[in-house]
Amino acid sequence: MTTHIEVRRYPFGEPVRLDAHPLFAKLQRDEPVSRIELPFGGEGWLVTRFEDVRIVLADSRFSRAAVVGREDLPRVTPEPARGDSLLNTDPPGHTRLRKLVAKAFTGQRVRALRPHVREIVDGLLDDMVRDGSPADLIPALALPLPVTVICEMLGVPPRDQHRFREFSDTVMSTTAATREQIVTARAGLETYLSEQVAERRERPRDDLLGALVSARDDGDRLNEAELVNLGVTILIAGHETTANQIANFTYVLLSEPGRWEFLRAHPELVPNAVEELLRYVQLGSGGGFPRIATEDIELSGTLIRTGDAVFINTQAANRDESVFTAADTLDLTREHNPHMAFGHGFHHCLGAQLARIELQVVLEALLGRFPNLRLAAADADIPWKRGMLVRGPKSLPVSW
Repeated sequence: MTTHIEVRRYPFGEPVRLDAHPLFAKLQRDEPVSRIELPFGGEGWLVTRFEDVRIVLADSRFSRAAVVGREDLPRVTPEPARGDSLLNTDPPGHTRLRKLVAKAFTGQRVRALRPHVREIVDGLLDDMVRDGSPADLIPALALPLPVTVICEMLGVPPRDQHRFREFSDTVMSTTAATREQIVTARAGLETYLSEQVAERRERPRDDLLGALVSARDDGDRLNEAELVNLGVTILIAGHETTANQIANFTYVLLSEPGRWEFLRAHPELVPNAVEELLRYVQLGSGGGFPRIATEDIELSGTLIRTGDAVFINTQAANRDESVFTAADTLDLTREHNPHMAFGHGFHHCLGAQLARIELQVVLEALLGRFPNLRLAAADADIPWKRGMLVRGPKSLPVSW
């Protein structure tokens, strides 16, 4: 049984662009279950190996529900976990919620969106061409696309879509916003969504929020709080990560010679490239959400005791050399790619298929419309977000 002495502060400093912190590879090799101290609530365990991360994500003995409302538990955000979120429930409660949501969030509903996603992208790129080169890809494409798609899915009118951008910027903060600002932003959005839910109860609509309102399973249905908080979760998951990944993927492809040209010559590899970029790109800032061990469990020779907080790092796991050949290399032709960018187990991301569609359509359209796309700023001049749960550039100037 391994005994750990060193306790490291976590996250391991402010992230640099999309670089993987070298300590993750060292820990994965020499100390796969390590002791960490979080900005709030004290100490926990950090798990970095692929197989161990899969276990933590899929084993119900690692509980998300047990963290709810616990000020004393370690975390990277000022606000402790809330109990009214799909993210913070365990089976059987999680199974019930997910089953009801899945009735509204069907694969068929999502797949049918692809032509409309392409239509939105084409419109945004038309505006880019009209305004001329260079352009900032963030406000021109990366932000408006996923915001428009998820708001249209939910049935949020265009005049109100700005609310969600502002809300997400605040609620996804680690140090960029105060606890009071996070609470206020969430309360404002919850009030708005409550009004939208009430409207659909009186006048049903054929949108995702309307489908959630009408979802039934043997007489069971979502209550008011569940509906509102599912709306919040879907809004955040539906646009924040995708917006950052559109910018991140474009940056990665343009920042090294030959990558964009290779994909331009092999557009049929776009779906493959999206999967590899999902594996390769370090989206998270090194934080994450804790789980609580509900009994003594051993991982990689380390005993995790009942009540201990456990953090996983899927991005480190996605660079595990025992699973991915040349794991630190971006290989756009990689075939064996069981990455965990969308999680694993019963908390696997419901919106994974939608994110894939948006990312594929964006790359296909950019490659087709702007074959000579290039960065319009030196690498050192591209500003990056700080104090957030996810990484991404604040602006990404491109020319063609």
